[in-house]
Amino acid sequence: MSDHQQAATTAVPEPTVPAAATAGTRRANPLLHGSAARTLGLVIALAVLCVVGVATAGDRFASIDNVMTILRLAAVIGVLSVGMTFVITGGGIDLSVGSVLGLASVWATTLATQAMAADTHWVVMVLTALAVGTVCGLVNGVLVAYGRVVAFIATLAMMVGARGLAEIIANRQTQIVTVRPFLDAFRGDVLGIPVLVWIFVVVAAAGWFLLNRTTFGRRTIAVGGNPEAARLAGIKVQRHTVYLYALAGVSAGIAAVMMLGRTTAGSSTHGMYYELDAIAAVVVGGTLLAGGRGTIVGTVFGVLIFATLTNVFTQNNLSISAQSVAKGVIIVLAVLLQQRFAARSRGT
Repeated sequence: MSDHQQAATTAVPEPTVPAAATAGTRRANPLLHGSAARTLGLVIALAVLCVVGVATAGDRFASIDNVMTILRLAAVIGVLSVGMTFVITGGGIDLSVGSVLGLASVWATTLATQAMAADTHWVVMVLTALAVGTVCGLVNGVLVAYGRVVAFIATLAMMVGARGLAEIIANRQTQIVTVRPFLDAFRGDVLGIPVLVWIFVVVAAAGWFLLNRTTFGRRTIAVGGNPEAARLAGIKVQRHTVYLYALAGVSAGIAAVMMLGRTTAGSSTHGMYYELDAIAAVVVGGTLLAGGRGTIVGTVFGVLIFATLTNVFTQNNLSISAQSVAKGVIIVLAVLLQQRFAARSRGT
């Protein structure tokens, strides 16, 4: 072979795969990547729980009445979890939503509030609960954003303070709802589905739209991902942080109204440990605890998974302690999966 032929042969480059083609290959199977994979995993987990429920409890689990029981159980926690999704996506945490729920339920059922509602309209009780929740959320937000108090400490203080104030107002007694039109409005059904479930659906849909289709949602993700970069981009990070905690407070107020409809009473014990259930549902749903990524759809599935799990344990007469252990295992697995996804994203 001549020198000229040899040079020509060695000059031929190896075939390469264009980056666009590689990206196209990754996009060709979207179920294996990103949020679609997480959602699919949640759907499978919920389906497995349902299969276990049918296998162990039979018709008792599969009945329409039991399905409605699961949805009612999920509704209150679900509304709290939607608000929690925004706070965690924005890089914060709120340990006070359960106590704020209890305080709002007590304040909305005081004799003065119920007398005013009886003389005018039951909406007065709803507005009272929403106002209490909003104010508590604003206090949290101001402490975190402008007082520069660590979110964990600020909301822990609110958790303790709100619960104590609720006990003082109610004198550690249960306050029965006597406004009949209020009970009729929130204990009824629409198209065979409880009103409380419809409220959860509306709140979840509104939360999804706000997070995924508005500037507010994009700013929330930016603030949670990198607050300094968000500030340099022109986002008023402190003010936005206040809005996020106020939104969590509003969700606690809505949940308080739902709790009044479900139990027909206001109590300082309402919402006990609900903040932990809300955080667990948000984390299992795929929202990053570090902030910067959130999913309302995942949160809804997280709430349904825990509600179904609780129902399966109840149907089989298993202890609350066993339920707690199972929930703890699920939360740990969810965090480990989050870390794996995060590491894979950094690798790519």
